[in-house]
Amino acid sequence: AIIDAVGELEDAGPGDVLVFLSGEREIHDTADALRRLDLRNTDVLPLYARLSSVEQHRIFESPKKGRPGRRVILATNIAETSLTVPGVRFVIDAGSARISRYSRRLKVQRLPIEPVSQASANQRAGRCGRVAAGVCIRLYAEENFDARPEFTEPEILRTSLASVILQMTAIGLGDVARFPFLEPPDHAAIRDGYLLLEELAAIEPSSKAESGDGIRRLTKIGRRLARLPLDPRLGRMVLESERQDCVREVMVIASALSIQDPRERPDDKREKANELHNRFKVAGSDLLSLVALWEYLRLKQRELSGNQFRRMCRAEYLNYLRVREWMDLYSQLRRIAGDLGIRPHNEESHPDHVHKAVLSGLLSHIGMRDRDTRDFIGARDARFVVAPGSVLTRRPPPWIMAAELVETNRLYARRVAAIQPEWAEKVGAHAVKRSHGDIRWDPKAGRAVVTETVTLYGLPIVSDRVIGYDRVNTAEARAWFITKALVEGEAANEGWSARNKFIAHNAEVLERIRRMAARARRVEIVDDEMLFEFFDDRVGDDVTSTRHFDRWWKSTRREQPHFLDLDTQADLLDRFLDDYPDILRQRHDGGEIELPLTYRYAPGEPLDGVTVHLPLAGLNQVTDAGFDWQVPGHREELVTALIKSLPKQIRRQLIPLAETITSVVEFLDSPASSSDRPLTEALAAAVTAVSDVAVSAHSFDSSVVPDYLTLHIVVSDDDGTVRGVGTDLEVIKASLAGSARESVASAAPIDERRGITTWDLGDLPQVVESTDRALDVRAYPALLDVGESVSLRVVTTPELQHRVMHGGVRRLLILTAGPTRKSVERLLSNDDRLAIATGAIPLDVLADDCIAAAVDDVMREHGTLPWTEDEFET
Repeated sequence: AIIDAVGELEDAGPGDVLVFLSGEREIHDTADALRRLDLRNTDVLPLYARLSSVEQHRIFESPKKGRPGRRVILATNIAETSLTVPGVRFVIDAGSARISRYSRRLKVQRLPIEPVSQASANQRAGRCGRVAAGVCIRLYAEENFDARPEFTEPEILRTSLASVILQMTAIGLGDVARFPFLEPPDHAAIRDGYLLLEELAAIEPSSKAESGDGIRRLTKIGRRLARLPLDPRLGRMVLESERQDCVREVMVIASALSIQDPRERPDDKREKANELHNRFKVAGSDLLSLVALWEYLRLKQRELSGNQFRRMCRAEYLNYLRVREWMDLYSQLRRIAGDLGIRPHNEESHPDHVHKAVLSGLLSHIGMRDRDTRDFIGARDARFVVAPGSVLTRRPPPWIMAAELVETNRLYARRVAAIQPEWAEKVGAHAVKRSHGDIRWDPKAGRAVVTETVTLYGLPIVSDRVIGYDRVNTAEARAWFITKALVEGEAANEGWSARNKFIAHNAEVLERIRRMAARARRVEIVDDEMLFEFFDDRVGDDVTSTRHFDRWWKSTRREQPHFLDLDTQADLLDRFLDDYPDILRQRHDGGEIELPLTYRYAPGEPLDGVTVHLPLAGLNQVTDAGFDWQVPGHREELVTALIKSLPKQIRRQLIPLAETITSVVEFLDSPASSSDRPLTEALAAAVTAVSDVAVSAHSFDSSVVPDYLTLHIVVSDDDGTVRGVGTDLEVIKASLAGSARESVASAAPIDERRGITTWDLGDLPQVVESTDRALDVRAYPALLDVGESVSLRVVTTPELQHRVMHGGVRRLLILTAGPTRKSVERLLSNDDRLAIATGAIPLDVLADDCIAAAVDDVMREHGTLPWTEDEFET
């Protein structure tokens, strides 16, 4: 259509043609097409903002003498109002232009191609009537023109309002939404402006304003930012540069980003221009490339005169006017920043510091490379690519920041630099969002930890980092520390536990308490919740780890060394041990024997309840006296079970039963009752005493008593091997009689002998004692008649000793001093012999009985059994 229009104007008379197009690409494509037509006496000239100044000035040059001709000027809307092109008589209007428009979704400035308004179209038409009547050809229908808006939308409705809001808030003009603009922006645009200022930490968050008086106020950064004559993003960079100690470099970058790029690339000199410009490229950063260019320009400016410097800029494809603008803006910025106390330094700054400062103004302009494509994923799911000509175009790094994000046919990032995503976490701490995984205890570190993911506008700048939970929630982290390290003892550092003596002390106390719990048949007496409350009341509020604890405890224990010691209240413990003792005492031979007790709380399992432990060697010294009484702590429950086993007609007379049981238990514990008799007898007497109801011991049914209320008996030998288990001591004694005697004999300090025919024993002790597991074991030596000799044996009771000893002494007397069987037989007559022969008892047996009877008479006359050699001889 443009070619046809140009051809149509060939015969319309002299005059230049101004063609309005939407952008550089369209201009170059149209220029190529027109040049291929080889139009006679026609020059095709492009005109757009990024064109070098030399090429732009060609449109103002007069035609050379002798070479009249026509110029076809292909221009963007820069020729619509910004300048007047001389000699234009014809205008061709394609009807479109790139209109700067802010994207609320992506938060970037876009340059979409849009139809121009009627006012712009008329302005374009007016460019051809400056000298004489002209002709305007519109490449769109009249109906299309009539349907277009009358005026171009005001810029305040098409751009970010951050700068406007910043200045209005700084001078106190009130709520921006209520300000009487001629063309008021909508609420979405105002909200986006506030969001950008929040991103720059320049204004208080809306949540803070809503909780107060509703007025959005500038922060300290915002108040300083309002004094800088820069776009808010660029101003934020300058403020951050003071903290990062890189003021000079950031001022250079900020002032460069405020103007058009001074580097020019003429179409016909592009390769040469690129070659010269590449000298200033800094790997990984277009921004530091600007600093390198600045350093070069400052050096040359000092070395060269004004004209030489101008010629140098032209020769090296640097726009002199933009360079001057850059330097003037830097000087102005330096002066104003100096009023804020921000002053450049002379030393070269570290590149990372420069990039961190710049990043403070570009938090929403960072991008993460998509591994599957060359695209970058930006804030709020935006996707963009690095614009051609960047040092990062060929080898894009994992993360970048972009000074500009501009959308044309796609979203491009311009003037970019590689960054580390971790920088954004610190610089943009106010804007990041943190999410955390499940909390877990790290025993090695002695603290609760959690995995943290940090995102900035949807981008994961830190993934699955393990941090102390105290950075998320101090109170909960402290609770975790108390629970795991102090209550459950899960601090893996053994040295830490050893250093803190209260831990061992408390462990000992808790073990005693746990044993109490088993005795009282409770799951717990002191549970974890009680322990937590104990430490919670004492440990410092900021203690969340072993490291914090060490610091706190070091100062606290100086004045209160036992501050964290558990106290079981000695008097209460003593009363508890009275009810659930460690030993059962029995009177024996005028003294006491102590039988160890153990407790087990395991309903339904063997040995559930109380168990008395007896050594095999001392088994026959123990009686079951008191076994049926149970320990005092279980006695009330045992009494209750027995009383409930009474026949119904008796129980009715004991109502109210609970009060009767209480009175009975008190009676049993009083001096009026005796534990020397069986419990059922004492209980019957107690019931009768407190209720006047006659009850006998046989009225109780012991079979209904729960197993755990019956005392269990375990008998074990010296090496701990269990030899018998039961609840009836006499049954156990009978089954272990042989084993018990052998155990006593092996424990007794006396050697057993066989084949004794004379008293060669010296003095024989009547009792010998030894110790088996704190129990004094008594053994009783005796001589055992085995026929032709006697044996020295050890027996387990005095009764058995006397019975065995009598027979043994008699046999030994017969063997040493008694009549022989033949001497007895000689005393018999023939008639006696005949009578005995016809009887049932053989003569030799009868003779032996007679001898034994005679010896028994002698022993009875002596009175007591002999235990020494002299007594035996007597």
